[in-house]
Amino acid sequence: MPVVEELKRIVEKLTGIGRPRRRELARLARPRAPQLFRFRDDGETPNSRLPLVVYRGALQLDEAFDPAAVFEETFARHGWREAWRDGIYDFLHFHSATHEVLGFARGRVTIEFGGRRGRTLTLNAGDVAVLPAGIGHRRITGSDDLLVVGAYPASGRYDEPRPDEIDYAAALASIGKVKLPRQDPVYGSAGPLIELWRKPAPARRRRTSGGRRAKTRSNRRRGVARA
Repeated sequence: MPVVEELKRIVEKLTGIGRPRRRELARLARPRAPQLFRFRDDGETPNSRLPLVVYRGALQLDEAFDPAAVFEETFARHGWREAWRDGIYDFLHFHSATHEVLGFARGRVTIEFGGRRGRTLTLNAGDVAVLPAGIGHRRITGSDDLLVVGAYPASGRYDEPRPDEIDYAAALASIGKVKLPRQDPVYGSAGPLIELWRKPAPARRRRTSGGRRAKTRSNRRRGVARA
C-alpha cells in the first residue's frame, strides 16, 4: 500500500487532480471540540505531561478529493510536514524527538495509546489524533481499507523507539527538549492545541515494577552495577 499511495501522491502533485486548493481547505475543516487523554510515565513508556488530543470528524472527506491529500494539504498548510501514507505499527513504540499528527483517511482502527497501562480508542475516517512526544501507541485492530496520514512539525526529528530498546533516562531527556509546535495541525494558529499544550498537567510518575526494570536496563547499559 505505501508504494501505491506514494505513486498516487506524485501524480496528484504533478497534475493537481484530487488535491484541494487552499481556499477549499477552509470549507473542509469542521470545528470540533478536542477530546483530551492523559497518560502517566509508567516506567516502561515515558508518555507525556501534554495530553493526547483527538478531534472527531475534523475534516470533511469530500468525494471530489483524495482523502489522504485532504489531510496532507491541511497539515502542510499549518507547518506539519514530512507526511507519509500507511497504517499504524502493531508494536508499541513512541517518538522521543518529535510530536506527531495522525489523520485517518480511510477505514477504522483501534489503537492502544499510553502503553500497556493506557487505553484503547477507535478512530474512523475524518478523525485526527495529535500525539505529543513520548506517547506510546500501537494498532490493535484495523479494517482492510485502513489508510493513515502522518506528519510532523518542522522542529522535530523522527525516531520510533520501542520501550525495551531505549536508554530510559536519555529518552525522557529528549522528550523534555521537544519544542511546542507553532500551529494546530488542523485549525492553525487559532486552534485549541497550542493553548492546551502550553498549560499541561503537573508531571506525575507511577512507581511500578516496570519502572524499576526500565531503570535497571538503563543502568546496565551505562555499566552501573546493582547494589
